[in-house]
Amino acid sequence: MNKADRIKQMKVPAVDPALAKRLPPGQVLTERFPILHEGEVPEYDMKTWTLRVFGEVDREVTLSYEDILAMPQKTVTRDIHCVTRWSRFDNAFTGVGFRDFMKAIGVVPHGSYVMLHGDHDYTANLALSDLDRDDVLLAHSFEGERLTNKHGWPLRLVVPHLYFWKSVKWLRGIEFISENKPGFWEQNGFHINGDPFREERFSGEALPIPEDEWERKEFD
Repeated sequence: MNKADRIKQMKVPAVDPALAKRLPPGQVLTERFPILHEGEVPEYDMKTWTLRVFGEVDREVTLSYEDILAMPQKTVTRDIHCVTRWSRFDNAFTGVGFRDFMKAIGVVPHGSYVMLHGDHDYTANLALSDLDRDDVLLAHSFEGERLTNKHGWPLRLVVPHLYFWKSVKWLRGIEFISENKPGFWEQNGFHINGDPFREERFSGEALPIPEDEWERKEFD
C-alpha cells in the first residue's frame, strides 16, 4: 500500500460532527500553526523591497510595500490545510484581496495561469481562476498581528481552498503565463492543482513524507 492510500485509511482524532465537513480526508485538526518551508528565512530591507507583476500582461508593474499597504485592506477568516496532513480552522488573515489588488494596479492579464515567485527562488503554479476569488489575499497579518518572518512576512499569498504549499511565503513576483507549468513542489512530485477535498497531494507515486512530519516542526 502506498503512502497516499495509507493516509486515506489512517484513523484521525474525532472531530465535532458539526465541523466534520470542513476537514478534508486524511487531515488532522490542530490548533498549532506549524512552520514549514524550503531554505532559510529571508531578511529584508523594506526600503528596497518590491513586488513585481509581469509576464503575459498589458504592462509590467513594480510595487513598493507602501503601495500595497495603501490599497484597500480586509480580513478573511478561513480554514487552511497542509499537504503534510494538518488542518487549522478559523484563521484570520489581513491584507489586500487579489481582486482588489488587480483592480488597484490596473493590469490586464493575457494568460490564464500564474506562476508565483517567492524568496528564495520558490515558485508555485495556479490557475488564474483559483486566484480570482473573494477569499484569496496578499496577506501581511495573521490574527491581528504582523505575520512572523517564518510565516512569510512581509507578504504571503493565502489561497485557503488549496493545500497550503500554494499559499506562497515571501511573495516577490506574480507572473502571468498562458500554459500551466509546474512550480517548485509540483516539479518534485506534488499535484499540479492541490485540492484538499479531492486529496490532490501527489502527481504520481506518493512522496516519502512521514505522516507525522508536521508534529516535529516548529510551530506558533
